[in-house]
Amino acid sequence: MNPRLDRRALLASCGLAALGLGVGALSGCAAKSEEKALRVSVTGKGDSDYRLLFRTAGIKPDFPINYSEFQSGHQVVEALNGGSLDFGGMSEIPPVFAAASTVQSFRQIGVLHGDVNNQVVLVPKGSKLATLADLKGKRVGYVRATTGQYFLIRMLESVGLTWDDITPVAMTVADGGAAFSRGALDAWAIYGFPIQRAIATEGARILRTAYGFLSGNYVVSVHKDVLTDPVRSDWTRKYLALLKQGFRWAAAHEEQWAQIVAAEIGVPIDYVRAQFRARSARYALRPVSDEAIRSQQQVADVFSAAHLIPRRVDVRPLWDTRFNSDITKES
Repeated sequence: MNPRLDRRALLASCGLAALGLGVGALSGCAAKSEEKALRVSVTGKGDSDYRLLFRTAGIKPDFPINYSEFQSGHQVVEALNGGSLDFGGMSEIPPVFAAASTVQSFRQIGVLHGDVNNQVVLVPKGSKLATLADLKGKRVGYVRATTGQYFLIRMLESVGLTWDDITPVAMTVADGGAAFSRGALDAWAIYGFPIQRAIATEGARILRTAYGFLSGNYVVSVHKDVLTDPVRSDWTRKYLALLKQGFRWAAAHEEQWAQIVAAEIGVPIDYVRAQFRARSARYALRPVSDEAIRSQQQVADVFSAAHLIPRRVDVRPLWDTRFNSDITKES
């Protein structure tokens, strides 16, 4: 079954209830349905596509998984809140926006710590921009409620600028790529495979990476009903174990993995090798900790201070530690 069609079917089946009662009704409808697979998000391509990692590493889950593709983490949070997803990954940022709203139908059960050098401000070929201070008055693309928005705010602050000193242009990843290609943006705060593609095919240049501006923490979340469903909780434990196995394989087979990633995103392998060499950290699962909670709270406070969320929020209630032993368990 096509997971995106499956997701649409679920949303459609709950549509009348949602129209009458809002997102909570949609979540309730999903919770009452009979789940036949763990519904897992995929965001991006290349080394962030765990379907590809599992296939390449020969990892074969012994339980059913339905994958749905998303362009950004805030879409993953929306799907979790809507009840159409069981398991999803995103940066620290999208849950902050959810915490400032009335619906938080997910819990954060772990941290995927990884690279921040694959999150950058890109400038087009021939651009005269040389420093972050040069962004003043420029049109800068970003994806709302993502690391791109967060590290852009912090980069501006680091040179005495504010959000109001640039012309921020909120766009999806696809629309941002198209705008950047046709010269409609002076700079683009972006993450993942579009960086290597823009460098390889358009001569784009990295103005600054997010190193020093991001924690490297990416949040592992589940729909809150997973916590009380023995079957889906067991599938979640197994999926966490598969991720750990996949990360170990990628670390031990870096050249093979680079070749697969390069073919998947359509760039010469040297660009992926360069990306791997520049990594600030390899991907690894970590349990919920006070440090992780403090890190996300700092993110929330930055958005609150910039008046980009309506009020200050406490992120602690979003976290749940019941999978910590599974994450730390040797396997």
